[in-house]
Amino acid sequence: MKELFDQLSAECSKITTRRYSTSFSLGIYFLSKKIRGPIYAIYGFVRFADEIVDSFHEYDKKYLLDKFKRDCFEAIAQGISLNPVLNSFQKVVNEYQIEHSLIHDFLNSMEMDLEPAVYSRDKYESYILGSAEVVGLMCLHVFTDGDKAFYERLKPFAMKLGSTFQKVNFLRDVKADYLLLNRNYFPGVDLGNFSDYQKKCIEEEIEEEFRLALIGIKQLPLSSRSGVYLSYIYYKELFNKIKSISANEIMDRRIRISNPHKIGLMFDSMIRYKMNFL
Repeated sequence: MKELFDQLSAECSKITTRRYSTSFSLGIYFLSKKIRGPIYAIYGFVRFADEIVDSFHEYDKKYLLDKFKRDCFEAIAQGISLNPVLNSFQKVVNEYQIEHSLIHDFLNSMEMDLEPAVYSRDKYESYILGSAEVVGLMCLHVFTDGDKAFYERLKPFAMKLGSTFQKVNFLRDVKADYLLLNRNYFPGVDLGNFSDYQKKCIEEEIEEEFRLALIGIKQLPLSSRSGVYLSYIYYKELFNKIKSISANEIMDRRIRISNPHKIGLMFDSMIRYKMNFL
């Protein structure tokens, strides 16, 4: 009967992904069927933690995050959790031997979001490591399926991909982060006087990470390459829209890609992938 509960847990992670992210849902759809479930499980885990610190303002966030952390590692140790999302996540952690240090790093970054903070360059890089780069590494464990040499070779590129996605998110969400959550991740940047020059410096850093991440995507196994490439294309298009507007505008509205536009990008990226024009 545990198998039935595991199936239910996997469905919960899948629903969580689809409800919260159209872009990642479409990207996961283009992964090999065998690895879709594990990636849904990883996304469901990180989304739940993120929601605790970003959304549950009327509750004791620290208590909820601490409990989530305890429940997570207990689930991994016991091989089961009555929280379906943690149950599906522990199964992936144990099956693909994901290092517990990656999970600790991720949850440490979530803890950093509990209180307003001024970010130095070191703290900024530490936050990105935990909130994004290690998530890329969790996924890479699934993509490389136990091939440690392959994993180590692609590790720097997976980290760059996670980093660049996160930095694009920072720019996309800068208004809400600053005005609603009292957060400013960018070191040395006064968002109260955000300038086009500062925005351009951030964008140049992101451009370089996009370039490096694509090198790694081209080396991924066929089972994951097209799905990861599609997510890359979505974020690149979002980034291009962000680049096209001023610092004042980005502090005034949230930039997004419409669902019809995402569908168009999906078809375009699949054509490029099939013709080996990555």
